[in-house]
Amino acid sequence: MYLFLTKKYKNADIFLSSLNYQFITEFEFFLRTCEPLDKSNPLTNNGIMKHMERLRKIVTLAFKMEWIHKDPFAQYKLRFKRKEMSFLTADELYKIENIELSKKIVVKARDLFVFYCYTGLAFVDMDNLRSNNLCIGIDGEYWIKTNRQKTDIGVNLPLLPKALAVIEKYKKEPRVYYRQRILPFMSNQRLNTYIKEIAALCGINKAISFHTARHTFATTVTLTNGVPVETVSKMLGHTKLSTTQIYVHVVKQKISEDMKALRQKLNVKKEIKEVVV
Repeated sequence: MYLFLTKKYKNADIFLSSLNYQFITEFEFFLRTCEPLDKSNPLTNNGIMKHMERLRKIVTLAFKMEWIHKDPFAQYKLRFKRKEMSFLTADELYKIENIELSKKIVVKARDLFVFYCYTGLAFVDMDNLRSNNLCIGIDGEYWIKTNRQKTDIGVNLPLLPKALAVIEKYKKEPRVYYRQRILPFMSNQRLNTYIKEIAALCGINKAISFHTARHTFATTVTLTNGVPVETVSKMLGHTKLSTTQIYVHVVKQKISEDMKALRQKLNVKKEIKEVVV
């Protein structure tokens, strides 16, 4: 916003009363055409819409507080593009879990990623976890009880054996034990770097980030194995079931692709049998 104001209006600030629909559209055009500060990380459409969404929240608040008499965003529509969700198949997840790695820091990154794949927690929620979030659930097994930072929705998550194994592995590490953490800390940026390296070593040719783990939990770990979408929604801390149903669509698409491949294999076998006969 500062760059836009200084270039367009030769000023670092503007009165709320000066905001109108033209200002909003000009700001969007500026975001789409300006040279990115980081050339390796240019703004995407959804990134631009996030900037517009933040501005709209502030302007809408000003309208509700009657600091302005008209909402300039009344006729403006945010246009997010749905992104293809990247998730690991069962085979790809197995490869990441079992690949031999020489560097301890990379092993640690892999372990954290695997933990996320079997819990579906967002990075910030995992970072907020402390030992008091780990408890015994109604089934006598270990659970994680916390609140999503993004929505403040409660999450009650039974721990699968592979997630619990990661906790056990690091529970005596000094920085984990004395800081009452559940797992060691590593920045999101470093985790993403290491996970991309590990994926390449495994021959996984797809865009992967740490958020892929959350998608993997929703699809490969839970829904594909018959966990009801309502249960998955609760464990992910979604406020709406419709948010989780996006994953159901992905799973159905995967089932369709698998069955298509199976049909082709069966047809080939049938043709071979007919030729032999």
